[in-house]
Amino acid sequence: MDLAAMKEAVRREVAQIAATLTTTSDWMAENPEIGLQEVQAAERLTDLLSEFGAEVERGIAGMPTAFYARLPGGGAGPTVAIVAEYDALPEVGHGCGHNIIATAAIGAGIALSRLGGAGVLPGQVVVIGTPAEESTVPNAGGKIPILDHGYFDNVDAAIMIHPWSEDAISLQSTLVAHGLDLTFHGKPAHAAANPHEGLNALDALIVMFNAVGLLRQQVRSDARIHGIITNGGKAANVIPSLTSARFRVRGRDAEYAHALVQRVVACAEAGATATGTRLEWREYMPPYLNMIASKSLGTAFAANLTQLGRTLAVRDGSDGAGSTDFGNVSHRVPAICAMLKICGPEAGWHSHEVAAATRSAAGHAAIGDGAASLAMTALDVLVNDELRAAARDEYQATVAA
Repeated sequence: MDLAAMKEAVRREVAQIAATLTTTSDWMAENPEIGLQEVQAAERLTDLLSEFGAEVERGIAGMPTAFYARLPGGGAGPTVAIVAEYDALPEVGHGCGHNIIATAAIGAGIALSRLGGAGVLPGQVVVIGTPAEESTVPNAGGKIPILDHGYFDNVDAAIMIHPWSEDAISLQSTLVAHGLDLTFHGKPAHAAANPHEGLNALDALIVMFNAVGLLRQQVRSDARIHGIITNGGKAANVIPSLTSARFRVRGRDAEYAHALVQRVVACAEAGATATGTRLEWREYMPPYLNMIASKSLGTAFAANLTQLGRTLAVRDGSDGAGSTDFGNVSHRVPAICAMLKICGPEAGWHSHEVAAATRSAAGHAAIGDGAASLAMTALDVLVNDELRAAARDEYQATVAA
């Protein structure tokens, strides 16, 4: 087959399995699992890949819900990694649409498996299942240990899709992000009879939040500092002896984000000093790096989505927001993510409205177009030597800068 014929073939394969993909996505929406607990989702996704001929390694990189699926028929030549995410958010379920990311990824894998089984894939395609992208659990960022264990070694391109409120190829950066757990240790006392004998850990936490609020005026416009109280005490008539908070600290570059972490910790130390309590803190997850989007891969991805009938915006520049561990991948291999519309901006994000939109006609269309465009872009990378060279040169120049 020539490239056009292969692309048409994978589009037909995606159409044939569309019902299976949407049923799986809707089931995930009804059965959301947070990071590192995506047991049912990982099992269902890998079972489907195995059913269509993929060689699946489960539990990779020390994470039971991570997987690596090698598609049949691939031989010597380039390697493309299609990335799947499938963790949900607490309370709102799949309010970030990772059920669509996952089913589009395996849909592309299944479609390409048919070509691989026919012996026409000019290289290797793998689907990598990456848990806990959302930073809601300790040790989140499943792509990072997968990188550390070498599963992205010798990959020529890493590609994925993400649902959104518009169709776009995002060339914007994301923010470097750190996650902090902070605990204050005080001394309990009766809040009415002898409060002077206590050391109030909640006061320490309140001082910290106030100090962080004042700090926000003095940071760059790209910075973000946001936190929650995870333990504020147990009873109103007891001086709290133990309180805790979780913060995310973000900045445009790694150096500034690290410096900002130290300033947030200084705010916490001020609370401890002011109240006579003791502070403990740690980073509860590895840092997420900023995204380096490949323009070359983005151009190919955009052409395939246009062929599927989508009109795309191109978001360029360095003013993107949010953070993702896909950024860590982009520091190791050329990478790109396409955004597919499932709802309007009025839905917000990380919301019940987005979770509902994943089950809508627009959500289902994003699965099919996502699967087809991922498969088509993977074929571009495998077949087009000039595209791979351009992506590699662009990546090397950006990382070296």
